[in-house]
Amino acid sequence: MSNPRHKFRQLLKNEPFLVSPGVYDGYSIRLVEAAGFRTACTSGAALSNALLGIADIGVMGLSENVAHCRNLARSVSIPMTADADTGYGNPVNVFHTVRMFEEAGVAGINLEDQVSPKRCGHMPGKDVVSEAEMVKKIEAACLARRDDDFVIIARTDAIAVEGIEGAVKRARAYGQAGADMIFPDAVRTEDDIKRLVDAAGVPLTINMGFGIRARPTTPLIPLPRLKEIGVKRISLPRMLPAAAIFGMRQALEVMQGVVKTGEPADRPDLLVGIEDIMALMGYEEMRALEKRLTTLDA
Repeated sequence: MSNPRHKFRQLLKNEPFLVSPGVYDGYSIRLVEAAGFRTACTSGAALSNALLGIADIGVMGLSENVAHCRNLARSVSIPMTADADTGYGNPVNVFHTVRMFEEAGVAGINLEDQVSPKRCGHMPGKDVVSEAEMVKKIEAACLARRDDDFVIIARTDAIAVEGIEGAVKRARAYGQAGADMIFPDAVRTEDDIKRLVDAAGVPLTINMGFGIRARPTTPLIPLPRLKEIGVKRISLPRMLPAAAIFGMRQALEVMQGVVKTGEPADRPDLLVGIEDIMALMGYEEMRALEKRLTTLDA
């Protein structure tokens, strides 16, 4: 069962609850796999921040997104879903977007109902397309996939624009249009999540952001409670970028002290060793392959 789409579909079918940490580079996705998580996901915000060094305001293009996701997906054995933003245009564009992400080896995509250019789901100033237009995009996405195991995750940002009533109505319509999962973003309360679970008719995935730190736009709800009320999956798009920023900031502060004082600092509490990096990135396996396939000395 090496097909990542089939793997993810089987997990959705057989597992009561999934946790997908958000990844944005080779280090992060390999760490997720090494930690024992069975799925991962990309965040458009994290990719835009990490690759372009700018806010998530719809500047990152389809080709940039697909190319990076292809590299991430092929570097691990666990299935990874990708963030396809608004599908990069109308339903015809969505059709080709799905084909490109499926060919890249990801297990499925988020497709959102924001207007273009979109923005991070937890930023102010969002707007959404009509429900009818998003339904057509979902239908196009379902038509485009060559493998029925490829998962279409319909995201709605309607809570910020139309309130919970509008989000519930859209969740129901998106499920009926063929979406495999519904992803309401920036959900404000546990009661709202329960209403969406009951309305969607298909599994619900919830963005828990940092996962181990609260944020103002979505409450930090215990995982057993989310599972109890019927959530199928949570994503953690901001946890690993935030942890990396925290760690890099600490190391840079220490290094500034070294620059000023000239005194060396041996801080294994802040940094892994080179052996850890090499183990994570598969240097031993690469070396074994070199011995097998080349005349490189042992």
